[in-house]
Amino acid sequence: MRDIRVVIICVFALLAIASAFFLTRLRFTFDFEQFFPRGDKDLEVFREFIASFETDDNFLLVAVRREEGAFEQGFLEQFHDFSLVSRKLPHISESQSLTQMGYPLKTPFGFTTIPAIHIDDPSRYADEKERLLRDERFVNNLISADGKTLVVLLKTVNSIDLEQARELMEALDALISRYNFKEYHYLGRAYFQTELVAMQKREIMVSAGVAGILVSLIMFWIFRRTWGIFIALLSIGLGMLLFMGLLGATGRPLNAMAALYPVLMIIVGTSDVIHIMSKYIDELRKGKPKREAIQITIKEIGLATLLTSITTAIGFATLLTSRVDPIRDFGLNAAGGVIVAYITVIFFTTALLSYFKADQLMKIGKSLAFWENSMLSSYRFTIKNGNAIKWGALLLLIICGIGISTITTNYGIIDNLPRGKKITEDFTFFEEELTGFRPMELAVYAQGNFEVNDYEVIREMDKIEDYLHQFPGLQAIGSITTLYKSMHQAFNNNREDAFIVPENKQQFARYQRLTGQLPKFDPNILVSKDGTKARITSRIKDIGADTIKAMGLRIDNWIAQNIDDEVIKVNRTGTGVIIDKNAEYIRRSLLQGLGIAVLIVSILMAFLFQNWRILIIALVPNMFPLLLAGALIGYLGIELEAGVSIVFAVIFGIAVDDTIHFLSKYKLALNKGMEREEAIKITFVETGKAIVLTSIILFFGFLVMLFSIHPPSVVVGLLISLTLLSALISDLLLIPVMVRWMQPAQQEAIQKGEKMVTG
Repeated sequence: MRDIRVVIICVFALLAIASAFFLTRLRFTFDFEQFFPRGDKDLEVFREFIASFETDDNFLLVAVRREEGAFEQGFLEQFHDFSLVSRKLPHISESQSLTQMGYPLKTPFGFTTIPAIHIDDPSRYADEKERLLRDERFVNNLISADGKTLVVLLKTVNSIDLEQARELMEALDALISRYNFKEYHYLGRAYFQTELVAMQKREIMVSAGVAGILVSLIMFWIFRRTWGIFIALLSIGLGMLLFMGLLGATGRPLNAMAALYPVLMIIVGTSDVIHIMSKYIDELRKGKPKREAIQITIKEIGLATLLTSITTAIGFATLLTSRVDPIRDFGLNAAGGVIVAYITVIFFTTALLSYFKADQLMKIGKSLAFWENSMLSSYRFTIKNGNAIKWGALLLLIICGIGISTITTNYGIIDNLPRGKKITEDFTFFEEELTGFRPMELAVYAQGNFEVNDYEVIREMDKIEDYLHQFPGLQAIGSITTLYKSMHQAFNNNREDAFIVPENKQQFARYQRLTGQLPKFDPNILVSKDGTKARITSRIKDIGADTIKAMGLRIDNWIAQNIDDEVIKVNRTGTGVIIDKNAEYIRRSLLQGLGIAVLIVSILMAFLFQNWRILIIALVPNMFPLLLAGALIGYLGIELEAGVSIVFAVIFGIAVDDTIHFLSKYKLALNKGMEREEAIKITFVETGKAIVLTSIILFFGFLVMLFSIHPPSVVVGLLISLTLLSALISDLLLIPVMVRWMQPAQQEAIQKGEKMVTG
């Protein structure tokens, strides 16, 4: 046995060294494409769309604000210089701003351009400001409605990756620091990538640190002996190191949900360690030699812990039914982490424990008597208040049903941004002062013999754009129609009211022949090369996924009723539209995944207990935490989105652990010939303490997420903590009541239990 212990410890030491090396290879990622639902038909339309044009999020906006007003010569000169120099930033192909733009004007000698802002002539500022603020092409897009903010629109390379984004943002920060801008804000894909990956790294460090401190305090409270605390913390830390090293070795990138990994590994490992160490110490106190105590511990607790690890892993693995990659990745990684924690505890921890005596691991004193008395009191409470517990469970079921019926999925991008950080401040600024971030595109397909530049197609597209302007939250609307409206305006002395599509085909045909003469206009980003497809671009305020979906359905219905489908067909698409479809899949995959989890866990429990009554007893208490989680989401007004949806898998996977430990001990007691009431009583005394302790650790462990700056992580931590506490109450109160109800015992045994209460 001694040789085996040494081999096991050496193997884990080598694995720890390898894991420490692979930690340096951990990769972090954040990309909106990650949240695209796999296999969705609209996703295929979107991919075909961007293949014909370009991605709809290949922009980086830089808003510069001057509270006294943007129309001041010194400020405009600095802004113009910045907008010109910004073209040279890495991974930028183009920059646009009002100081670079002008109105086309037709002269006898051809087309010329009138600057939108005459920077060197302040006497024109007042008139130019008023005109720009009335121009739908610019207001809320390149200039705020109050005239105090100007925007530089930087066009980035398509699908800019994380390294490119970092290089761009570093160069942009260095450039803008050379100017005397008092207030500036960023918005765009590159900015999101760099800032949210930085948030992920911070979250992992903070959650691991806080959870580690918490567990250290709890271990000190439980064991009060240096070796006991050391072995427990070493086992838990080793499990987390091996897991993170495994992620680094396999090259699996960490996404926005990665902050949960340290907390999960610490508390899952803690639960396994407490059950194993508590049983080992109990056997030593009974006078068993260390070798025999380890064997009994592995046989009785090791099997139950294996089953709890499998059921927890199954709970996480149900997330593989999701079509959203970050959720799938989290489920797969977390399931693997649970197994890593179990293997570490069952081999490494037991190998170490076998060197120590009970008094070296735990301070034996009054605390043991306290726990025994507490568990006996709980046992007596279930006998005395059986009916009250039943009616209480029924009432809770009704309350939960009402709460679940109020759940909505009207989440926004702001709900996933870190609290108190500049990226959130910048996002809010653009939402309030400018157009916001969410792109929405309409893909237009010319029908029959028509091409996109035909008059009939342009008229139909113009009708759609006029309708879109009715929605206040929909801004920055543009398409190829802007070219012909600008041409018409140029031919009419640049009058504001002339910015319309010409009303007769002959005039339109004239403009069509002259479009190539307009300066600084690239129609290829709005029309496909074959001339059969066009795009209507826009951006939507962050008004919530369900609200945007309702708006989209109104647009679809209006197009179906008012647009000639023999001329064009239209599909609503865009990054925001595809991401928002997650709401539908979240609901569907949530129920599907949980159904699969319940089925698999039921099969495992049926194999373990081989009794259909105990199977029902095991499942029913674990439905209440799930229902309570759903009710809390409804009552607290929490929007059900991708990050929050994982709570159900986590809750079911972890909550069922205590149930298995309780019923496994109960079954062992029955197999030893004990009567039902005696078996329940001994289960409370010997297993109750470990269940309560692990539940307390789970409760406070997930509360660590309250230190997060990522709102979904805070919500997830709070929900899991509260519902796992309810799972403990459900196990200690509901299981004994259901056992007495579904497993009739001899009347004498019941009377014995009643005497224990009255006596």
